[in-house]
Amino acid sequence: MQIEIKRIYDPVDESDGMRVLVDRLWPRGISKEQAHLDLWLKEIAPSNALRKQFCHQAEHWQSFQKGYYQELGENPHVDELKQIATEQPLTLIYAAKDPELNHALVLKNYLYGKEIQS
Repeated sequence: MQIEIKRIYDPVDESDGMRVLVDRLWPRGISKEQAHLDLWLKEIAPSNALRKQFCHQAEHWQSFQKGYYQELGENPHVDELKQIATEQPLTLIYAAKDPELNHALVLKNYLYGKEIQS
C-alpha cells in the first residue's frame, strides 16, 4: 500500500494517485475544479463531537487519536480505502492547518495498522 496525506491547498501532483478528500466539511476557498478530487469520502471523517473535543489542540491529541481509532474500527469505509491503496497510490486530502496534528495522519496510520502515535 502507498498512502500519503496532503493539504487541499498544496499543489496537485501526478504522483498523488487517487485523491480522496477525508474532511466532513468542504474546505473554504477551494472550488471543486481546483481540488482535483477523485472522491469525497466525508463519512470517514471524525464525528462532529470528536472533532469539536479535539479542536486541534496538542493537549487533546492522544485522546483524539484513541477516539478516532475507535470510530474507524466501526467504519465500513475503511475497507474501501484499503482496497484503493492496494490497487494504486492513495492521497488522503485534508484542510487542517497543522500537518502533524490532523485526522488524515491518524487515518493514514490506522490504514497501515500502526499504533497510536505519541
